[in-house]
Amino acid sequence: MNLLLLEDDDFVAADRALLRGRRLKHLHDVHRAEAGDSLRVGRLDGLMGTGQLLRLDASEAELSVALDQPAPAKLPITLLLALPRPKMLRRIVQTISAMGVPRVVLLNSYRVEKSFWQTPFLESLAIREQLILGLEQARDTVLPEIIIEKRFKPFVEDRLPALAAGSLGLVGHPGAYPPCPRAVDQAVTLAIGPEGGWIPYEVEMLHKAGLQPVQLGERILRVETAVTALLARLF
Repeated sequence: MNLLLLEDDDFVAADRALLRGRRLKHLHDVHRAEAGDSLRVGRLDGLMGTGQLLRLDASEAELSVALDQPAPAKLPITLLLALPRPKMLRRIVQTISAMGVPRVVLLNSYRVEKSFWQTPFLESLAIREQLILGLEQARDTVLPEIIIEKRFKPFVEDRLPALAAGSLGLVGHPGAYPPCPRAVDQAVTLAIGPEGGWIPYEVEMLHKAGLQPVQLGERILRVETAVTALLARLF
């Protein structure tokens, strides 16, 4: 981890924190930390700064914490993502968290298998775990918002137009569409489909809601690759 992320329950005083579990193991095994070391730290949904390691043993670590730096700015984007297969979902959630996406809507699609919605990786604690791993990687503290929408048509017809209002609406989809724009300087609402892409009906519905289809070229990419490629191209 590139940032030691602290939660409210870790603090025993305004400037003191105790760590156990996964983060303690990381201090021992990866950082090979010792008392007196200075570490990059941040408070979940708060400021970043430095932590001085006061004490480290097999059961816990005690840090003196000074937080005075804001978290990096998020990307001005809302990402609509057709629910990917469970193992891919974990990697994608980490990626979007690390890249600074502030809001993600996990959406149903014709090509999303019904069994995907039963995965334990969709439970709030499981999603939160992956989001935190992404924040630690990127040195960020602010958790993205994850919204789950299991019904495509009601969401696209009733809620998406207001969600996308005032933004550049885009649908990533292979085909004879304009190239995805580069280095935009406005808010974006971006929809990325499942493996195999959106079906024509879904592309049309998204278009009616204000999202224009765009493409990345002739190559067909995996969803996790397309997410990274589109975010990097747009911002």
